[in-house]
Amino acid sequence: MTHLPDLWFDPTKCFINGQWVAPLGGEQLALTNPSTGEDIGTIARGTAADIDAAVAAAEAARHGEWARTPAFERGRILARISQLILTRVEDLARIEATDVGKPLTQARADAIAMARYMEFYAGAADKIHGETIPYLDGYTVYTLREPHGVTGHIVPWNYPMQIIGRSVGGALTMGNTCVLKPAEEACLTALAFADIARESGLPDGVLNVVPGLGSEAGAALSSHTGVHHMSFTGSVGTGQLIQTAAAQNVIPVTLELGGKSPQLVFDDADFDAALPFLVNAGIQNAGQTCSAASRILVQRGVYDEVTSKMAAKYRDLKVGPAMDDLNVGPLISARQKDIVTDFLAKGSDLTIAAQGEIIADAPSGGHYVAPTLFEGVAPDHPLAQQEIFGPVQTIIPFDDEEDAITIANGTDYGLVASIWSQNGARQFRLAKALDTGQVFINNYGAGGGVELPFGGVGKSGHGREKGFEALYGFSKLKTVAALHG
Repeated sequence: MTHLPDLWFDPTKCFINGQWVAPLGGEQLALTNPSTGEDIGTIARGTAADIDAAVAAAEAARHGEWARTPAFERGRILARISQLILTRVEDLARIEATDVGKPLTQARADAIAMARYMEFYAGAADKIHGETIPYLDGYTVYTLREPHGVTGHIVPWNYPMQIIGRSVGGALTMGNTCVLKPAEEACLTALAFADIARESGLPDGVLNVVPGLGSEAGAALSSHTGVHHMSFTGSVGTGQLIQTAAAQNVIPVTLELGGKSPQLVFDDADFDAALPFLVNAGIQNAGQTCSAASRILVQRGVYDEVTSKMAAKYRDLKVGPAMDDLNVGPLISARQKDIVTDFLAKGSDLTIAAQGEIIADAPSGGHYVAPTLFEGVAPDHPLAQQEIFGPVQTIIPFDDEEDAITIANGTDYGLVASIWSQNGARQFRLAKALDTGQVFINNYGAGGGVELPFGGVGKSGHGREKGFEALYGFSKLKTVAALHG
């Protein structure tokens, strides 16, 4: 029998207007530990009525004390949130590991990253400036950056803390008030964040958190007439529904959706330096990452060598409960395990280069899948085209730069890519030619990089999070033209 870690907040309630309140419908949702498959508690099942209350609280707050809070003071509040998160890193890591199934090391890194987002935005809060524009004689023209108003945030289950940091943190920095709907599979650290924000001195109503089903609370939030901007990270299908709902209210939407990200390995690459990135970027968080490097494109002359080295790395991978802190934890749910298992069945015509190992004493009810590396995969194979969201990678051979670019750009997605080559001219040619939101040269992910704008093209979404670009997205631009003669 597994249990929740000790909590300092009540997961059975919503956080609205600075208070912990029972969901108006009085219902709860089961909370399941992915490492065991056992129910370990309940969370509030918020509905449209709770979303209405949260939006009303956010609307009142944006016209109240928060509207009069200067940018530097918003930054101070965010800085306090960052420091409070750092005092609770171990608590947050254990909560996330239990709730989501992340190995403890990964969960700890997520908590530290959430604190870093708050720290970065705290420093940026009073550094978003308008411009003066040279114009006709007798005019002074300038621009202002102003908050949208009430922003809605629907956060997925794979990286709750990081995505709360980059989404809610950015919105608060610009003076917005927020309504957050976390994924029903992973609500606990969102609720913990709400209580930390309350402790930091964030005024009541500025942040509201309503757990619940996507089809109920999520749908109500994305279509709510009192919301002025929506931010969503998740699947393409759900993103399309959210954008359609938001379009009825003619509000902007930031969408960070799926990916089928490639790493391009050329014959002049430093293979030993590349190897940890080639594997880890595909199996981190059990492959449940929008920017997972699920496609490894390798030049034919070094294909066998790279495949052999990756296969050896795969055979050393160990899979087990989150608290065991192994290479790979469980998938989030039985449903997600079924999805990944179905994809593996689609690869029955392929050659498996290597698999990781599920440890012998892993709980039988846990949602475990052995990491699997397929070799010799055709670029148009379903496993090379569709987002799997599990610890599955495909190795695809290519001939030359032109072939590599064609294959890399040959999916519906465009989130991240990396280039492994010592040829500087090639690095710049490919960085320009790859149709993605981010390109990494001789690395993958740049260590997270809260300062680095992140987002995609195509079905990977639009808009940018992280860095100053996120702050521009969480604000609206006003032009003032004064005729004074």
